[in-house]
Amino acid sequence: MAGALPEGDPAPADGHLPTESRLSRSPLSAYVHIPYCRVRCGYCDFNTYTADELPGTRREDYADQLVREIDFARGVLDCEFERPLSTVFFGGGTPTLLPARDLVRVLSTLQTSFGVADNVEVTVEANPDSVDLAYLEELVAGGVTRVSFGMQSAVPHVLATLDRTHDPERVPLVVNWARQAGLDVSIDLIYGTPGESLDDWRTTLDAAVKLDSGHISAYALIVENGTALERRIRRGELDSPDDDLVADMYELADSTLSAARFEWYEVSNWARSAAQQSRHNSAYWVNNDWWGFGPGAHSHVGGVRWWNVKHPSAYAQRVRDGISPAAGRETPDANARRLETVLLRIRLASGLTLAELSDDARNRVTGLATEGLLDTDALAHGTVTLTLRGRLLADYVVRTLTD
Repeated sequence: MAGALPEGDPAPADGHLPTESRLSRSPLSAYVHIPYCRVRCGYCDFNTYTADELPGTRREDYADQLVREIDFARGVLDCEFERPLSTVFFGGGTPTLLPARDLVRVLSTLQTSFGVADNVEVTVEANPDSVDLAYLEELVAGGVTRVSFGMQSAVPHVLATLDRTHDPERVPLVVNWARQAGLDVSIDLIYGTPGESLDDWRTTLDAAVKLDSGHISAYALIVENGTALERRIRRGELDSPDDDLVADMYELADSTLSAARFEWYEVSNWARSAAQQSRHNSAYWVNNDWWGFGPGAHSHVGGVRWWNVKHPSAYAQRVRDGISPAAGRETPDANARRLETVLLRIRLASGLTLAELSDDARNRVTGLATEGLLDTDALAHGTVTLTLRGRLLADYVVRTLTD
């Protein structure tokens, strides 16, 4: 089960936003949360549910609920709002457990309600065992441009520890289907799984590179409290991830992907060209606006942040009643926004400018550069950018610049 929602102020039932928020001119994205999974992975802390965990709810009704929330959102933003969506992202969970026609219907509703940019990026997350060529072709016909496959590992025992159910030999097949359908392809990987060796990780990286996708994400496993994986580690059934090994794995990822003509543009993301970077995720990192739809989804529009109720049943009841599904919201002050800018932008290869730092933080950058954590050449031109060592210690850099 996902972690607790943030604390915040009560959200108005009518979803009202201040005028300055409704009139924001920041680029706008949409995130659509699909909370369904066939099997709950032991490491997962996302707001997802298997069929057994949702008695009395019907997956077949979910697209209707999303359509109602989209219509509600458009009413909140009212007729003064004129910002087509620059990106749309269907995440989960496993979005492709829904019929392709349901995802296309939701996308069509977003297009009608908000409009989309001419070069809109529309991404759907998928498990390798949840799609076939016909499904992918239906997505493309409905306006989807990109698919992100949860490969995670090419090594069977690592997949088993993660409770992933797909056959690693299926991944090249679905990637070829996606290309045949006309989709851009991203591959998601996880490293640092208990029992995973450096050679195991090398096998996975080599397999991912051979897929010849334009984008690869590699995330260090985080053992979240309350997950099945955390309980297994606590009982001594599995070892905790080793920090030194995890660091070696990151360095191996960077060297392997660099040799294959991938460039890092965010600490955990590499692309073969700027055009193949995830524009949706980049919108989060530069703090653009986005509206999140579905149970537990978070939103940020014009400086106001809010989050929906977590449980699909509670979410369904609210949208049926025509009220906001938001559980709470907040309006960060200028200091909180500055700290968030550092937290997000420091992760990007483009970095952030010295002018975006506080006076105290600017006094600390020289020390961080001396420690080999910041690029001295970039710093000379007024930009704060992480070195490879800095990427390994990004949390330390953030703490140093924000304490």
